[in-house]
Amino acid sequence: MNETLVLSEEFYSFLTGKVSTAISRRLQRNLKAAKLNITAEQWTILYHLWREEGLTQQELANLTYRDKPSITRLINNLEKMSLVIRVNDKKDRRSNLIYLTKEGRRLKEEGMRQSALTLKEATEGLDLQELQAAQRILDKVFHNIK
Repeated sequence: MNETLVLSEEFYSFLTGKVSTAISRRLQRNLKAAKLNITAEQWTILYHLWREEGLTQQELANLTYRDKPSITRLINNLEKMSLVIRVNDKKDRRSNLIYLTKEGRRLKEEGMRQSALTLKEATEGLDLQELQAAQRILDKVFHNIK
């Protein structure tokens, strides 16, 4: 088999799942260990709401690179857990704005702590130059296909 083809298949597998899945699993484990009853997927929604509340489901879909049905499912579950609420958008009745509840805001500090721990674990042994190089490369890959 062509060496370039093997390398590209391994690289594709690496980019599309291996690292992302491993980090997501580690974050999930860290959230559970901290007794936060949320999934890594739910954490990504909460993260964006901790940064800015009142986003639409479409904005959350764009920020998290998920489709609308996935976002709807995640928000439904977060709403059942009393972590977010939907509010009708007065400017566009077809849209809902998503806000954190008091309980959703309360999770921010520990949720961010577990995220930082996960990132620290994932990048252990890498120096700043290596991390910057990795970020530049992944940014190029992302912009090439965006």
